[in-house]
Amino acid sequence: MKPHYVAEMVAIGLMVLASGVVSGQTYPSRPVRIVTSQPGGGNDLATRLVAQELAGPLGQQVIVENRPSGVVIVEAVAKAAPDGYTLLLYSDGLWLLPLMQKVPYDPVKDLAPITLVGRTPHVLVVHPSLPVKSVKDLIALAKARPGVLNYGGSVPSSSGNLTAELFKSMAGVNIVGINYKGNGQAVIAVMAGEVHLLFGTAASVAPQLKSGRLRGLAVTFAQPSALAPGLPTVAASGLPGFEAGTTYATFVPANTPAAIIGLLNRALVSVLSRGETKSKLLDNGIEAVTSSPEQLAATISGEVIRMGKVIRDTGIGVN
Repeated sequence: MKPHYVAEMVAIGLMVLASGVVSGQTYPSRPVRIVTSQPGGGNDLATRLVAQELAGPLGQQVIVENRPSGVVIVEAVAKAAPDGYTLLLYSDGLWLLPLMQKVPYDPVKDLAPITLVGRTPHVLVVHPSLPVKSVKDLIALAKARPGVLNYGGSVPSSSGNLTAELFKSMAGVNIVGINYKGNGQAVIAVMAGEVHLLFGTAASVAPQLKSGRLRGLAVTFAQPSALAPGLPTVAASGLPGFEAGTTYATFVPANTPAAIIGLLNRALVSVLSRGETKSKLLDNGIEAVTSSPEQLAATISGEVIRMGKVIRDTGIGVN
């Protein structure tokens, strides 16, 4: 799918909110399900925490339904009845994947946004032998040795790889990507000195940072993160304007009544704003974030534009 849907995102989000005359007063009258990816990952962890907390405000059981792959997950929700009983909680792969390969869904036309749920930053780490102590040092070294430095990653479309490619694009440097079967193997490769650096999740590199087996340079959020205490941001330490991370959000099928979307938004924002919920998410490497449906639509639109350029410039995917 081409990124033709970028300009439509905000407009369709607003249309969804303006449409529908079904009252949310009798909703929900039975259990609600939230569809997400396989157990164990960030999507699943966030979904289970949200489901546990959401049952109270809704007054109904909230069931987590795991599906094997992103495409299957999104397609299942997109084809579900637009009655508010099937939700989707998924990461930014939902709207970035269509920029990299053909998918049987349109993230704008087939889904209606509810709210942001959280964000996970990446941490830029290097092997301790690399003679750099800051992002500014790393950029200078990479420019002095074009094509010599390399970064560890997993599949090209992964969040860590996309963050690395965004870094390369904004810094104007040539750092070679070397892919492994997963983020865990990439972390091991950096510790072993097989590759020079990595944009890893805070949870995956925290133990190695504490032990000194890796050196942390910066966190990829626009502001310092409690998930990477003591580290500056990439933007403040050498690359102004840089921001990246994994974003989690919730959706319902398109044409879900506005009253139900509004009710779900209020319930989700309420539970995500609780100190206890924030602490639980933080313990699992996620910073709680909330939004209105319109704000989520605008966030997606901006990310599609920004990361779409990186994806096109690097040739990631088949489109």
